[in-house]
Amino acid sequence: QVQLVESGGDLVQPGGSLRLSCTFSGQPFSLFVMGWFRQVPEKEREFVASITWNGGKTFYADSVKGRFTISKDNIKNSVSLEMTGLDPEDTAVYFCAAPVKGLRSPDAQAMGTMARANAMYWGQGTQVTVSS
Repeated sequence: QVQLVESGGDLVQPGGSLRLSCTFSGQPFSLFVMGWFRQVPEKEREFVASITWNGGKTFYADSVKGRFTISKDNIKNSVSLEMTGLDPEDTAVYFCAAPVKGLRSPDAQAMGTMARANAMYWGQGTQVTVSS
């Protein structure tokens, strides 16, 4: 059974930085596409970033492009999200995610489709609050 555990959420001032981490267990991590989503109350969970199984390609939501960086460590079985230039609009619960089947091109559309089809493993979420 796949298990995802996020950490690193915190309160940070506007313009600040934060690093989220997610550990993966239960199946061979190196085979999995990994991603991050975020959600605010009363809104649908939205795609943030994703990375291919070998870390060779990354995808980002337009709202975070140039500020966030996703990375995958197939030795440590972990995926991270480095966030810089944080804005109050980035306040949300951030979820680590892994599609249950492989995706050749895990862009925002493909990841969103998997999420809406309930074909995603999820972590429990970690709160990020950007406020002065």
